[in-house]
Amino acid sequence: MATVTYDHASRIYPGSERPAVNELNLEIGDGEFLVLVGPSGCGKSTSLRMLAGLEDVDKGRILIEGKDVTNLPPKSRDIAMVFQNYALYPHMSVYENMAFALKLRKTAKSEIDRRVKEAAALLQLDEYLSRKPKALSGGQRQRVAMGRAIVREPQVFLMDEPLSNLDAKLRVQTRSQIATLQAKLGVTTVYVTHDQVEAMTMGHRVAVLLDGVLQQVDTPRALYDTPGNVFVAGFMGSPAMNIKTVPLTETGGTFGAMTVPLTREQVAAAKSGNGKVTIGFRPEAADLVTEAEGALPIVVDLVEDLGSDANVYGHADIDGSSERFVIRTDRRMMPSMGETVYVKPQTSSIHVFNATSGERI
Repeated sequence: MATVTYDHASRIYPGSERPAVNELNLEIGDGEFLVLVGPSGCGKSTSLRMLAGLEDVDKGRILIEGKDVTNLPPKSRDIAMVFQNYALYPHMSVYENMAFALKLRKTAKSEIDRRVKEAAALLQLDEYLSRKPKALSGGQRQRVAMGRAIVREPQVFLMDEPLSNLDAKLRVQTRSQIATLQAKLGVTTVYVTHDQVEAMTMGHRVAVLLDGVLQQVDTPRALYDTPGNVFVAGFMGSPAMNIKTVPLTETGGTFGAMTVPLTREQVAAAKSGNGKVTIGFRPEAADLVTEAEGALPIVVDLVEDLGSDANVYGHADIDGSSERFVIRTDRRMMPSMGETVYVKPQTSSIHVFNATSGERI
């Protein structure tokens, strides 16, 4: 177990002017499960590979347990990595795949046997130890890749989108297994995903990246409840938050005939936004009301019946522009396609951002 520190770490690929990772500052605690999340090309996998020693660090440094590992080769960093494609040796059995790294280290046979069998029991792979990878399902191969990392007993686990090749049901099941396993082993883990639901459900803390720049790092709950800027607000949560930049008045933001009230302090802070303010509300933080007055009329385009509740997608005309919205509602109140419904955001759950900087107010 160990702490991990990114100290102004940057990676600039040859021929590119913009850094893939730009001065990343991040402290990962001993035994912490940290998730790096963001859209494709945001620098999350590059950040992980820099820690693994698979990418150069052009500026800054990386420390593991206070030791500068910036220029150390991967084998000297005491890390174990689980890849997206599992990277198993097809000609070796499960036992041989899991034992391979220990054999290279010339670990005693009895110690190899003990570690492999302990990891297999932990991952419920006991009955598959003699099988080859081609005889396993995707979920079983993923567990073998995990087992290969566990037997090495590293200071840090690195996982690069390990669930992306699994089907939806197996992905949900396996992410809970990984989180439980990490809690049991207590090994510092850095986990990369583009799936914000995975990030929200697995990480002790989540670091959100965009264009190589760290946007915010916090607990999943804090990221959801108090996103630091417009990008984080729109990225975390499914369906995404409704975010619109609307005219600012002395009392709030105007969505056509509907005004979302803001405090005096929020209005004052928003005034640098050139007469506009960016307001967001989550799909579940709005009510369908019968009274048209003071509510936003939305024409329903699509209704997703999710069983316990429903997502209502629609559009509204705001100042001559058609804007799309999504509202989550009780399935007993599901409207029909083409119907006009009236929506009122819950004032206590409004998110307000500066229209120019995008920063939270």
